[in-house]
Amino acid sequence: MPKSSKPIAVVLISGGMDSAVCTALAQADGFEIAALHVNYGQRTQQRELAAFQAISDFYGIDLRLATDIGYLAAIGGSSLTDFSVSVSKANLSSREIPNSYVPFRNANILSIAVSWAEVLRASAIYIGAVEEDSSGYPDCRKIFFDAFERMVSVGVKPDTHISIRTPLINLTKADIVRLGSELGTPLHLTWSCYQSEDFACGECDSCVLRLRGFARAGISDTISYKSDVQRLNLPK
Repeated sequence: MPKSSKPIAVVLISGGMDSAVCTALAQADGFEIAALHVNYGQRTQQRELAAFQAISDFYGIDLRLATDIGYLAAIGGSSLTDFSVSVSKANLSSREIPNSYVPFRNANILSIAVSWAEVLRASAIYIGAVEEDSSGYPDCRKIFFDAFERMVSVGVKPDTHISIRTPLINLTKADIVRLGSELGTPLHLTWSCYQSEDFACGECDSCVLRLRGFARAGISDTISYKSDVQRLNLPK
């Protein structure tokens, strides 16, 4: 249980860049952070968990919950959880939802966050979703989070009030890199790659969005990639 008198926020920390910046923002907003990480059978599950622990250590977070919802892998429908389906290479100009989309994942994860928030008497949930500069996932849109917050308001005890905060929702990856740099966020501890746990592939949507964000922000990305070729051929 919490040790301070600060208000509590449950922060979803996937281990990625966006969630790390979200953590910094929640701390700057004066919250005691309850860090939540959810494994769902994804390819890079162990690497993301390690990043979650490293980010939580960096911010001195004592309240941590790492849990598993492996049923999303059993359900399938995504290249992130079905190893028989190859993760598609990035195509940032495409308007199609890529095969890395995990059906309704954020609703599953947010439901866990709400349950924990209610027990902790937390007043906010932070999630680093990005709408403008993302892969077009339908559950990363502001309209989705607004609707989910309305649902939460009728599904918890009457004296529970939880806001769902998406401070990065209208930012680009370059904006997020710059913001993270200004806040002193440990971006070097984060992991974005969808398919590799040792060296980032540099080819999946998440890697290319990250690399392009750093390039446009004029800041070096210090994590290790399998090849430097992708850095030289980034979409403008």
